Amino acid sequence: MEDKMFELVTKMYDEFSEFRKDMNEFRKETKKEIRGLKNDVIRFENKLDAVFDGYKQTFEKLTVVEKKVDDLSAKVEKQDVEITVIKGGKKTKSK
Repeated sequence: MEDKMFELVTKMYDEFSEFRKDMNEFRKETKKEIRGLKNDVIRFENKLDAVFDGYKQTFEKLTVVEKKVDDLSAKVEKQDVEITVIKGGKKTKSK
């Protein structure tokens, strides 16, 4: 009976030892994967920051260009009015 108990305890110890090795290996692999994921997330965040910076610069430049176009449009309208007045003035003098 003692031999059977000893064999059972020995078998349980061996199985527990094997389970412990497997769990340690699993933990090590999981840590490696988590480190890899952290690095991927950091790279993604850096790229995302670069994209947002580019978007911000593009938006700022677009605002500047829109203002210039608005200013030019106002000048063209003013010149159109002046040309119309000048042409109108010449027509009345010619008649």
